[in-house]
Amino acid sequence: MADVFDKTTRSEVMRKVRSKENQSTEIRMIRLFRENGVTGWRRNYLVKGRPDFVFLKQRIAVFVDGCFWHGHDCRNTRPKDNADYWQKKRERNQRRDKEITALFKSRGWIVVRIWECRLKKVKGIDLAAWRNSNILRFIYR
Repeated sequence: MADVFDKTTRSEVMRKVRSKENQSTEIRMIRLFRENGVTGWRRNYLVKGRPDFVFLKQRIAVFVDGCFWHGHDCRNTRPKDNADYWQKKRERNQRRDKEITALFKSRGWIVVRIWECRLKKVKGIDLAAWRNSNILRFIYR
């Protein structure tokens, strides 16, 4: 289907669209934290890289990455229309993810990245396993 706008008008329209955060996955993660007694997290903490959740005391940054936007091939998430554009967009996002992860690690933070599909597929993450892992053991003190 052809676009009803010319390229310049479409660009102006899309530039005005603002994110409302990744609410469905963030809300799901909040529910998991609360159900499993995970405390000490903050949301919307203003720091470069904008992690979805931070645990300041433990210096843990949690990112819940959308499969489409961050290039996870868990399902058919590659659009056929304008494929070259979307491939470059995903590659830029993946490059930025690596840079942000490296930035946090260089500052002594632990970085946890969770794919959106993991929250949906198993109806949550096995937080009991997280408790026993080295990564998040600090949260359950």
